[in-house]
Amino acid sequence: MKHSLLSLPTRREAVICLSAFAAYFLLVAVFMGLRPEHVGLAGLFLALFFLTGYTRRLAVCMIPFLLFGMSYDVMRLYPNYMVGEVDIVGIHEAELQWFGISVEGMRMTLNEYFAQHNAPFADFWAGIFYLLWVPAPMAFGIYCFITHRRELFLRFAWAFLFINFLGFAGYYIHPASPPWFYAQQGGVVLDPALLGQQMGSEAGLARFDALIGSPVFHGIYSRNANVFAAVPSLHSTYCLCAFLYAMIGRCRWYVTLSLGLLSLGICWTAVYTSHHYVIDVILGVALCLSFVLVWERCLLRWKPLKRFFQRYTEYVEERRVHSS
Repeated sequence: MKHSLLSLPTRREAVICLSAFAAYFLLVAVFMGLRPEHVGLAGLFLALFFLTGYTRRLAVCMIPFLLFGMSYDVMRLYPNYMVGEVDIVGIHEAELQWFGISVEGMRMTLNEYFAQHNAPFADFWAGIFYLLWVPAPMAFGIYCFITHRRELFLRFAWAFLFINFLGFAGYYIHPASPPWFYAQQGGVVLDPALLGQQMGSEAGLARFDALIGSPVFHGIYSRNANVFAAVPSLHSTYCLCAFLYAMIGRCRWYVTLSLGLLSLGICWTAVYTSHHYVIDVILGVALCLSFVLVWERCLLRWKPLKRFFQRYTEYVEERRVHSS
C-alpha cells in the first residue's frame, strides 16, 4: 500500500531507529552510566521520528547533530589526557610570544588581561554568545528545513559533523589545557590520575552566572566530557560553519548577518572568558574554512557521495512517497 510520510514510519525504518538507540543505551549504561540528558535527547528524537511525516523528515535531517552529541559524550570512555602528555606550559608560552600584550612592562596573554579588565556589559553578552554556540547552528538547520533548502541543510549538517570529528582527532593528537587551567595550576605538570579528577570550569563565564543570579554555566561545565580539549577551538567553528552555508545558500540577509555576528561574538568570548587562547581560535577557524572548501569543491563532487546526498535529499523532500 502506498502512503506518504504523513503516516507512521515503515516497519524497517522503525526497527532501524529503535535498534540504533537500544545499542547506544546499552553502550552508555555499561560503560558510562545513563544520565537524564541521554534519555531526554533520545526521547526528543524518537518523538519527532514517530509523530508525523513532517517531523520525521526533520529528525532525519538532524541526525548529524544527534551523532555529534553522542560522539562528544563517548569521549568520556577514553579521555585524551590518557593518550599523551597535556600541553599546559608550551601553548601558554606560544600564546605569550605570538599574541601577548605588554601592560605596564608586564607581558600577558589577552586571557590574563581580560581576567583583570572586564565589565558587566561585556560579561552579559559573552554569556549570551556562548549559550548560542550550538542552538544557533541547529536553528539555522531548522530554518533551512522550513524554507525548503533541505539539500543545503544536509550539506551543512554533515560538514558540521565532520568538522567536529576532525576537531576531536585534534584533541587526541595534541591534548592541551585551556587558559583557565594554566591560571589555576601555573606551570605545574600534573599526574594523569590527577588530570582525571579535574572538573570543567566556567572560568570567566562565572561572571555571567553571578550577573543573572543563576549557575547556568556552572551546570554546563561541571558535566564537561573533556577538560583538555582546547586545540582547536570548536566553539569558533559552529556558527562560522552556519554562516558560510548561509552565504552559499544565499539566505536572507538578516540570517547571514546574525550568524556572522554570532561567529565573531563567540570567537571573542572564547578569549575573553579564558576558555581558549587566540591560537585555539585561529586553528578552529582555519579548520572550518578549509574543510568547507574541500567538502564543497571536492568531496561532494565524488560520485558515490553525490548519489548518497541525492537519495538523502529525496527522502526528506515533501514529495517523497514510498511503500510500507
